[in-house]
Amino acid sequence: MARTQDHEREQDRITDEDGVAIDSALVGENLELSYPTSEEPIVDCARLDIPEEAVTALVGPNGSGKSTLLKALSNHLEPETGTVRIHGDDLDSFSQKALARELGVLSQENNSLGSISVEDLVYHGRYPHRGFFDSVSETDREAVERALELAGIEHLRNAELGQLSGGQKQLAWIAMVLAQDTDVLLLDEPTTFLDVHHQFRVLETIRQLNEEKGVTVAVILHDISQAARFADYLIAMRDGELYDWGPPEEIVTEQLLADVFGVEATVRYDPELQVLPKRALPDR
Repeated sequence: MARTQDHEREQDRITDEDGVAIDSALVGENLELSYPTSEEPIVDCARLDIPEEAVTALVGPNGSGKSTLLKALSNHLEPETGTVRIHGDDLDSFSQKALARELGVLSQENNSLGSISVEDLVYHGRYPHRGFFDSVSETDREAVERALELAGIEHLRNAELGQLSGGQKQLAWIAMVLAQDTDVLLLDEPTTFLDVHHQFRVLETIRQLNEEKGVTVAVILHDISQAARFADYLIAMRDGELYDWGPPEEIVTEQLLADVFGVEATVRYDPELQVLPKRALPDR
């Protein structure tokens, strides 16, 4: 890759192709990731940076290691080797509650809580900010109301989670993570189960949080056209390794689409980046 990476004790940085230093909120270094059932590493990554106050989309085919990598970045999977840092500090140096004040996570593996109301679920996002015996504060209420509004589900606040459609449940979980009010968000396929309208609602909410509050976001997306439109940076993965990373207009090429996604496509850049798939290429 043409881009270079420098590590400093106080602040992790990456350097773009123009030599401009960019601060990194999250860094994974010398990572080998695997599960007890896997004989070989699922992900092998020398260095991964999530730029500060930017939206970064992880893209790649199923099985490329995106979710596994996100689990390591969120401290839900301990690396076989390597370290993950947030704002320069190892994840291992945080208690679970302290890390939850820094990092909000939406995974694909949400617990089934059918009898809880949407509003009560969203209040669960406030647990890192409260002591065991603390009552709900005005700050908590404001955060919950803001999260419900951003997710567009104020009208569902009293509904039980088990009564909702798959898309509505996803929005409720997203609202819970938003109520956590962290500076960094990791979202694993947040548009799953959503129709096109709600997909754009979620992506626009992510952009709004980033632009208005400077929230750093790393998000796994399957639709590379959406990723290219909404993200500042893309990380393309193939077979558990980083294929390339950088601004969409620099790395989304017909070659990348062939190598990573196995499709023949046309990429246009005027008036904005567009990906026009043509056909599936023969299996490699």
